[in-house]
Amino acid sequence: MAFEEIYALYWQKIFRLCMGYVNDSESAQDLAQETFIIVWQQLPKFRNESSIGTWIFRIASNNCLRQIEKEKRFAKTDLPINLEEKKQESLESEIQLLYKFISELPETDRIIISLELEEVKQAEIANIVGLSESNIRVKIHRIKEKLTQKFKEHGTY
Repeated sequence: MAFEEIYALYWQKIFRLCMGYVNDSESAQDLAQETFIIVWQQLPKFRNESSIGTWIFRIASNNCLRQIEKEKRFAKTDLPINLEEKKQESLESEIQLLYKFISELPETDRIIISLELEEVKQAEIANIVGLSESNIRVKIHRIKEKLTQKFKEHGTY
């Protein structure tokens, strides 16, 4: 698979994964771009031991975790919402709120739910984060419960 195809196929997914970590559009774009620089540099060394998607998500997750370690804090307030139509406002604000709630989760939970939202198979998620598939199923259920509770507390669910 050519790099251009990989980029086109995975850019949005990787960007959303990064948003789950940093909850800031500009930082997420930077992290996604850095991820694809690494992918481009390492693509000749890719050995097909896992799917290309699993490999890219692993690179993105590691890249985000390194950035978090550097900063040791996240932007959890002042969410930028640029709306052009009032109809989009409700959906956009709920999506921003979801990213805010995800960014407040522990690191492992953030990656698990972000990959789940990208419809990555649970077996691949288990491979990426180094947990068993049954553990991933339990964690996803618990994370969804936490997020639902946060929406209830916020009064939007």
